[in-house]
Amino acid sequence: MEAIKNKIRSYCPVSDTDLDYLLQFYRKQNFRKGDIIVAPKQYVKNFYFLKEGCVCYYMEDTSGSKVMEFFTQGDFFTDLYAYIEAIPSSSYLSATEDTTVYVISKSDVLKAFDYSHDLERFGRLSMQEGFVKLFRKNEQLKNLSPQERYQRLVQKRPDLLQRVPQYLVASYLGLTPVGLSKIRKRLASG
Repeated sequence: MEAIKNKIRSYCPVSDTDLDYLLQFYRKQNFRKGDIIVAPKQYVKNFYFLKEGCVCYYMEDTSGSKVMEFFTQGDFFTDLYAYIEAIPSSSYLSATEDTTVYVISKSDVLKAFDYSHDLERFGRLSMQEGFVKLFRKNEQLKNLSPQERYQRLVQKRPDLLQRVPQYLVASYLGLTPVGLSKIRKRLASG
């Protein structure tokens, strides 16, 4: 639970009393590689803290999977849009490796926000961060070349290339697996 405390305090100061109140609601849950945490048409009633492992956030359409984000150790995550709007998800959250999370229900989050202004502030800041990450990714897909997107991923999150299948990395970058392979070969020979 110390990792959750540190992560929360990275957003804003929160007292030990307020943190203890919040942490009482979290429960540990394990997922095996390939387990679906959230599926389309499911209401999203939980928020997660990723203790260890990796989770892929993606959508399916007629052209296949569209990976929106990968979450790794120390990340808070959920299908934020469905969670906030209280609507069924249109996405998947799936463990790409054995994963341990701490889970808190939306009703318990709201209790904690009512209990403490600092916890409510943390919640607002963490949700804003989630939306900003998605916005930045969309901007990169529009404004950077495929090679620039790949190079940025290598620079910012090199661990993903070892932890996640290449077809998912390609989807995350807005590429086909063949396109990703060509970029990697070009950079290796270059």
